[in-house]
Amino acid sequence: MHLRFLVKAKNLWNQDSNSGFTLPEMLLVVVLIGILATLGILNWLAFVETRRLNTAQNEVYYAMRQAQRQATKDKLTWQASFREQNSIVQWAVHPLTVNPSNANWNNLDSGVRLDSETNFQPLDRIQEVKFDYKGNAKELGRITLSSKSGGKAKRCVIISTILGAMRTAKEQTTTDRGKYCY
Repeated sequence: MHLRFLVKAKNLWNQDSNSGFTLPEMLLVVVLIGILATLGILNWLAFVETRRLNTAQNEVYYAMRQAQRQATKDKLTWQASFREQNSIVQWAVHPLTVNPSNANWNNLDSGVRLDSETNFQPLDRIQEVKFDYKGNAKELGRITLSSKSGGKAKRCVIISTILGAMRTAKEQTTTDRGKYCY
């Protein structure tokens, strides 16, 4: 009985098999994997760009808050300055008495740019957000950031009251007075 089983098993092992995948089936699988990988990569890149913008927005917000705190602490006018130098957005916090070119500049992520919705009056290509000795804003406005690689994602920091109240926002689908970030 045992010998019969071994002979049958040997015959099954040596049979030519027609099972397996045909070339069209294999090509279909490869194409489907390619499509899924492309969708995954695009979603991943969009996620990374959004994270870069969120991080840059936080840095801008904290720079403005730092200028406001220093103004009330020192009882002097302080400002947060923003510029693009060599295609990199930079920020600095300094007293009004310090020339911005002599300030200590910090870089934001290299994939971020100042968007055209930024509406503080630039002085020599530097956006200045000033706070008086009480922490009040000298003017209302927004610093808006967008991605260098394109897309509709925007992040902004808005000074919404003369008392220096600040808030953050992101892009909207409709405009408000010509701005998408409000």
